[in-house]
Amino acid sequence: MPLVTRPAAPAIVQPHTVPSVASIVLPDGRIVTGYAIDPLQPEPAAAKPVVSRAAVNIALGGIGFLAVCGGLLLLTSFITALTALITQLITLAAVLFGGFIVVQALGAGRHGGGTTVNIRKAVIKRNHFRG
Repeated sequence: MPLVTRPAAPAIVQPHTVPSVASIVLPDGRIVTGYAIDPLQPEPAAAKPVVSRAAVNIALGGIGFLAVCGGLLLLTSFITALTALITQLITLAAVLFGGFIVVQALGAGRHGGGTTVNIRKAVIKRNHFRG
């Protein structure tokens, strides 16, 4: 038959002082005797912070929202300024090009406009033009 080992029983620890014995008389006349037990003391509650976490989260969210709004406002201003600059450059190019065309059109009548060849007097021999 195999040997079965069992764990040893835990040692009984006696309190340093013996609690006092108390007797209580119930309303129907019975007497109950027992050891007096100290009432359980509730554990001290953790100190609550002055400001709740929800309030801190809302405040941080508001600060982040303001930072984003400020950045978006700057981005919008930058895009508006860039659009105005591009519009001005396009207008300047149109004015310069239009002025160039006007000068060419009005200036051509004054000085005869280029080289004129009188073809009636020209002689063409062997694919060579001699004027």
